[in-house]
Amino acid sequence: MKRIWFTIVLWGSKFGLFLCRLLGKNGTYIAGAFALKLQKDFITHFTHVDPERTLFITGTNGKSTTNNLIVHALRASGKKVTTNLEGANLITGVATAMIRDSSMLGRVNGDYLIFETDERYLAQIYEQLPAKNLCVTNIQKDQVQRNGEPDFIYKKIAKVVNKDMRIFVNNEEPRALSLEDYAGEVRTYSVERHSKSFEKNGFYDVTMGCPKCNNKIAFNYYNVDNVGEFRCTSCGFHSRIQPDVQVTDVDFENRTFRCDGAAVHMPYDQPFFLYNYALAIAVCKMFGVGAEAVSKSFESFRNIAGRLELIPYKTKEIKYIRIKQENPETLTTAFDFISQDKERKIFLIGLEQLEDFQPFYTNTFYAFDCDVESLLHSNIEHCISFSEAVAYDTANRLIYGGFPEDRITVIPSDENDDIFAELDKYDCDNVYLITWLHKYEQMMEDLPKYE
Repeated sequence: MKRIWFTIVLWGSKFGLFLCRLLGKNGTYIAGAFALKLQKDFITHFTHVDPERTLFITGTNGKSTTNNLIVHALRASGKKVTTNLEGANLITGVATAMIRDSSMLGRVNGDYLIFETDERYLAQIYEQLPAKNLCVTNIQKDQVQRNGEPDFIYKKIAKVVNKDMRIFVNNEEPRALSLEDYAGEVRTYSVERHSKSFEKNGFYDVTMGCPKCNNKIAFNYYNVDNVGEFRCTSCGFHSRIQPDVQVTDVDFENRTFRCDGAAVHMPYDQPFFLYNYALAIAVCKMFGVGAEAVSKSFESFRNIAGRLELIPYKTKEIKYIRIKQENPETLTTAFDFISQDKERKIFLIGLEQLEDFQPFYTNTFYAFDCDVESLLHSNIEHCISFSEAVAYDTANRLIYGGFPEDRITVIPSDENDDIFAELDKYDCDNVYLITWLHKYEQMMEDLPKYE
C-alpha cells in the first residue's frame, strides 16, 4: 500500500513540476514539499539509489561551488548525476531533484546522487537517504540567529558522521578535520602555502578553540581566514603533514596549479576557490575520474552564482562583492579582495539589519571579528558607509581599525537617492560595493534613473 501511495504522490509531484515550468516558476522545492507533506518518508521509496554513489556536501562556505564543480566534472566524464544545482539544499530541494530525475515508478535516473545539504538539516536528509559519502567544507561563524555558535552546527554534523561513512574534510580547517574521530574512512584535501597566504596576530582576528580540547589553535599561516596550517598549543591536534589530495605550485598570474599529478587551469582565481577545486578532485578521484579529466572539465566550468558582479554606472564601474553578511570569514575575504587592487578607489559598504526571521536584529559583532587592516593601505580615497540601521556602527569599526575618520561619509539611510548622490561627488571611477543581496538588487533596479 505504501508503494502504491508513493507512486500516486510521485505522479502528482511530477505534474506540479510541469505546472511550475509552464508558469515560468523555478520550482526547486515546491514539488518536494508537496510530496513530503503527503508522505513523510517519501524519499525512502525511490529505487536505483546506491549509498556508495550518494554524496552530501555540507559546511558553512563553499557548498554550492563545490557541488557544481563535482557535478560538472562527473557529467563531463559521461556520468549521469542527480543533483540540486539550484541550491535548494533542504530536504524539500533534495526530494524535488529526485522527483525531477526519476521514472514514473520512482527509479532514479542518475548513476550518482550528489546533493548540497544545509548543515542544520543534514540529519533529517540522511535519515531518508543514508549516503555513504559526506564532504564537510568548513564549520565557521554564520547566521547566529539560526545557528548560534559554530559548535552547535559541529554537533549536528558530528551526529550524522559514523563508522560506516567516508568523509572528505578540509585538512586546514580544525573543526572539519576533527570529525575524523567519528568516521570510518577519512580523506583529506589541502592547499599548499602560496603567494597569497598570510600571517596575522591582530586584536580583532577571528578566533577559535581546539575542537578536541578547547585550548588555543595556532595557525602557522592562513590561506583563507581561519583556514591554514594549524596546531593546537595543548593537545597537539594539527593539520596532517601528508593530506590525500593537495593543491601545489599555485600560480595566480597564469591561473594554474598542480594537483594529484595534473596541471590544472583555474576558471576562478581567488584563494578560497582552491579548496573547492581540491575537494572536487578528491571526490572525483574516489568515483574513478582522474585529475586530468577533472582539469579538462574546469575549462568549461561556469559558476551559477558568482561572487563578483561588474556594473557600469555613468563613467564608473561598480564592483559588487557578494558576501554572507553574518560570516566574518567571507567578509574579511571581501576586504582582502578589495585591498589587492592598489588603484585609487571608492568603497561603499552597507551592512544592514538582519531580516532572517522575527525578531530582526542589528548586532554588528561579526564586523568586529574581521581584519580591516588590509583596507588601510589599499588606496581607498573615500569610504561611504550607508544603512538606516548600522551605518555609524560600521564606520566606527573602520575607525577603530585605523581608517581615517575624515575619509568616511556616513549616510544613516537606505535611500538610493542619498547613496548615489554621495557617490556622484567623487571623480574616481573605480568603485567597490559590499552590501547584502536584497539591497544590491534594489540598487540595481533603481540604477537607470541615475544615469
